[in-house]
Amino acid sequence: MSVRLFIPRDAAAVALGADAVAAALAAEIGSDAEIVRTGSRGLFWLEPMVEVATGAGRIAYGPVSAADVPSLVASGLLAGGEHALRLGPPEEIPFLKRQTRLTFARCGLVDPRSLEDYRAHGGYRGLERALAMDSAAIVDAVKLSGLRGRGGAGFPTGIKWDTVRLAAADRKYVVCNADEGDSGTFADRMLMEGDPFLLLEGMTIAGLAVGAEKGFVYLRSEYPLAQVALEAAVAAARRAGHLGADILGSGRRFEIEVRMGAGAYVCGEETALLESLEGKRGLVRAKPPLPAHKGLFGRPTVVNNVISLAAVPFILAEGAEAYRDHGMGRSRGTMPVQLAGNVRHGGLFETAFGITLGALVEEIGGGTASGLPVRAVQVGGPLGAYFPPALFDTPFDYEAFAARDGLIGHGGIVVFDDTVDMAEQARFAFEFCAIESCGKCTPCRIGSTRGAEVVARIQAGDDVARNLALVADLCETMKFGSLCALGGFTPYPVTSALVHFPEDFGRAGDRLQAAE
Repeated sequence: MSVRLFIPRDAAAVALGADAVAAALAAEIGSDAEIVRTGSRGLFWLEPMVEVATGAGRIAYGPVSAADVPSLVASGLLAGGEHALRLGPPEEIPFLKRQTRLTFARCGLVDPRSLEDYRAHGGYRGLERALAMDSAAIVDAVKLSGLRGRGGAGFPTGIKWDTVRLAAADRKYVVCNADEGDSGTFADRMLMEGDPFLLLEGMTIAGLAVGAEKGFVYLRSEYPLAQVALEAAVAAARRAGHLGADILGSGRRFEIEVRMGAGAYVCGEETALLESLEGKRGLVRAKPPLPAHKGLFGRPTVVNNVISLAAVPFILAEGAEAYRDHGMGRSRGTMPVQLAGNVRHGGLFETAFGITLGALVEEIGGGTASGLPVRAVQVGGPLGAYFPPALFDTPFDYEAFAARDGLIGHGGIVVFDDTVDMAEQARFAFEFCAIESCGKCTPCRIGSTRGAEVVARIQAGDDVARNLALVADLCETMKFGSLCALGGFTPYPVTSALVHFPEDFGRAGDRLQAAE
């Protein structure tokens, strides 16, 4: 039997040369080894990471370039031989060893195109258990687990499902929000490219729970590799009877369709997403009615993000208590934290809620890639608050972040060193909102544009005190007057920059004069 080599097909690894490495290995080794294209383990500074199956388990090497292949093979790669790039067993790499991988347990381990590989690693056990339960029992299990929406709002998933389950309608839908648009986030993409059957299983369980027979994955247009992986998984699941008119011989029906998004950040908001999915312009809807009552095509609809749905199979397979045992307070289970920006060890780190922000940035992330001191981290995407090192004792927990005027969002952490200009970051937040606004409500459409102009005046040293008061007033109006979270959350980065880094605003004019 030939030796098996594992090389990621994940977009991050491909961007770093994984396809060239795979081609070089195939040319160098020939038929002596089988090359399996997997997802990524999420250690981006070590990508492309090559693993080889040996009698003692897998051995990893990285980061590997195509030019490294001849020396790796000559050093005994196929037997796990010594080399300067040898990392040893991947599960012993500290970044991986410290994780609690429940949702991402198979990423980087399995062939994402193989249903047999997915089942061999515990896949579809959750669905099999769900098929033996009634809808109320499935929803109760999700409620008991404490799972909350991982897309940013943190709303209890079981309550949302129960609302749809109890709604009277001729049709219901499950919609997966895979329009992952936050800066510094990539968990959805990693999972869809590395373990797509997990998402399909979670959506199918959701369909059984609420009485829906059709599901849609709304995928952002910038994720072509995820589209290929998902569509291949849907076809394989349908062929094997895991989707369709008779799921695993149960007589229950559920089908999934992948739809590409319109390329707008606002379509990550659930009602704008539904508008786009219906073929309309992505404009935010007024609420009520909630999508759980009147969603896609006017029918009751579950809208969850990728990680929320992907957490469900573990809950059904292992039991709600096994999931709830992780975490703290009302934040139960695990969160795939995404470390990005100016950070030494960027990547995905799945961990139970409760770890401190400082531990994530300094211990796990290794501080800045530049070697300069960390000055700020933005948590929760482009609309997340900036946290200074003085707040690094904050536990990664929904309530703990809210208590300090922040939000976890989708779990992205973007690191900045001490060269960052926080006044410029505040201006960028307003500009981002102005560009991405759907334009439906005045506070978001006009407030963001005026906000960018006012911050620019502060940077120029123009009547700073008066303009700072005007920024505060604009933030108040946008926070409480906007129709959706795009305008409502834009004040978070602006206000946090003003509160924690006031010197960048008070001295903005002085810096400009010095430069002239």
